[in-house]
Amino acid sequence: MKIEQIYTGCLSQGAYYIESNGEVAIIDPLREVKPYIVKAENDNATIKYIFETHFHADFVSGHVTLAKETGADIIYGPNANPSFEAIIAQDGQEFKLGNITITAIHTPGHTMESTTYLLRDEKGKDHAIFSGDTLFLGDVGRPDLAQKAAHLTQEQLAETLFDSLRDKIMPLADDVIVYPAHGAGSACGKNMMKETVDTLGNQKQMNYALRADMTKEEFVKEVTDGLLPPPQYFPLNVKMNKEGYTDIDQVIKRGTTALDPEAFEAMANETGAIVLDVRHQNDYVQGHIPRSIFIGIDGGFAPWVGALIADVEQPILLVAPEGRVEETITRLSRVGFDNTLGYLEGGFETWKKAGKDFDTISSISAEEFKTIQQKEEIPVFDVRKDGEFTAEHVDKAVHTPLDFINEHLGEFPENKNFYVHCAGGYRSVIAASILKSRGIHNLIDVAGGFKAIKEAGVETTDYVCPSTLKS
Repeated sequence: MKIEQIYTGCLSQGAYYIESNGEVAIIDPLREVKPYIVKAENDNATIKYIFETHFHADFVSGHVTLAKETGADIIYGPNANPSFEAIIAQDGQEFKLGNITITAIHTPGHTMESTTYLLRDEKGKDHAIFSGDTLFLGDVGRPDLAQKAAHLTQEQLAETLFDSLRDKIMPLADDVIVYPAHGAGSACGKNMMKETVDTLGNQKQMNYALRADMTKEEFVKEVTDGLLPPPQYFPLNVKMNKEGYTDIDQVIKRGTTALDPEAFEAMANETGAIVLDVRHQNDYVQGHIPRSIFIGIDGGFAPWVGALIADVEQPILLVAPEGRVEETITRLSRVGFDNTLGYLEGGFETWKKAGKDFDTISSISAEEFKTIQQKEEIPVFDVRKDGEFTAEHVDKAVHTPLDFINEHLGEFPENKNFYVHCAGGYRSVIAASILKSRGIHNLIDVAGGFKAIKEAGVETTDYVCPSTLKS
């Protein structure tokens, strides 16, 4: 038996490859499926099953394409109603894979079809659970994402999740290994650990939601407390996962259409496409196509695209580093953004050489920022997340988190320069690009973000440990 966790940091997502005696199961595969097929071929094995723990909201799974290319069965738990052919497992239904068994354990609460898969080894011993978004390390799945579709409140879903955890998962042995679908950084939970594998016994000790003496009322309150609104693209990804989607090969073929500056500009004007610049933030600051949006490929790329562009049908034109166009299109497709129309051949330099207009972002060092701040009171805007800002921030800074930047447009001064920063310099440039695309140009980015600001000795609020912020 072989179990391999295939973890994708950008999405904080874990897919799983399980092989036994020449048969393979894939759990929650990513959109691009060739790596799974190649891995099975190298093992001289056949992909037999594709297990889906639920209809994912934060990424588009590769189940439809993988089934078409391999003939493997797609398996969901009870209550699932996909538009394509799939096995809807009954609670407790077993699936033989080589010398091992995988059992579907219905664990609703995160969503009503959520299912945990229990792996029993060759001797029939409980070995591991693949818990999807039902149980994370340090947390459980948020119970608000399925409330509209299920006609249930988040409190009712939380009560259901409480029962699933107590009745189905916590009775399992402490040495059972927990393989979750997500880790720290995912929007599907709020307090996940940075580790991606643990034992159930340790989770019973460490995970606030698995306290033995916890009442259902306490669970509901703690699990629903502090939930931020989910990204707008989540329901669109659920729809694609339930109804199917275009093969990624077709998406890549269309998106890798090379366009010279004239054709690129014409297509942007004719289609209403967003020009998405995925270079490093320092390159974008020094020069970019006017009104283009920056979301760098080397940061938390796909989730920020989903949160800020939101509409998966939005046409996109790319400005990308040399040799990274296909990678960018693939990563866009992971979160359902399939409508990439092409890319600027030769990158931004060809735009400049063609004599086209370009824009820049005013940027200063943290030391310069400190000098200016000491001379006068200046407007400072912090685009980090709530927890980061609450823990510590520049004295008198205004909090305008990047996730909801469009809701704060009225707070930025119209006729006076203001300063914007994040933690390290990535998110503030995203924010700056969005503001400039909205016609707000009187901004100055603080390079290096809060880390550089602190190192420069700028006055900040007293530090509050994030772990003490939960009531």
